[in-house]
Amino acid sequence: MRYMTNVSQSVAAVMKPAGLEKSKGVITAVYGKDPTDPRWKDDAGFKEYSAFVAKYMSPADLTDASTVYGMDLAMTLVQVLKQCDADLSRDNIMRQAANLKDLELPMLLPGIKINTSPDNFYPIRQLQLATFSGQSWEVFGDLMTD
Repeated sequence: MRYMTNVSQSVAAVMKPAGLEKSKGVITAVYGKDPTDPRWKDDAGFKEYSAFVAKYMSPADLTDASTVYGMDLAMTLVQVLKQCDADLSRDNIMRQAANLKDLELPMLLPGIKINTSPDNFYPIRQLQLATFSGQSWEVFGDLMTD
């Protein structure tokens, strides 16, 4: 069995250059939708992501998992700033960043939500195991939580 850290799971940036056929069977833990996986083509979240990329980026960025991560990260920051209302002091920004509740983002896997608290700053605490088919990540098993 071969395992891979989830920060290296981009099909376009990692798996393809390493060799799709050679990568078959690799296991990782995922929390986001793979932008190269055709199963998401009709998904509302993927359509929102795709429209964002079409408007602001190059077509090559559509398949890059880093672009998915960047958009979700930016949307999380937007939520924090919305919660701040008119008080954009450092203290309030930090307080709001530590109080995200069940934030759903377009490119997170179904059921995975962003949650933070004053004593737990880790926003993603749910993962699913996935194996690489040679073309895409196939999720298996139940959603794992901390």
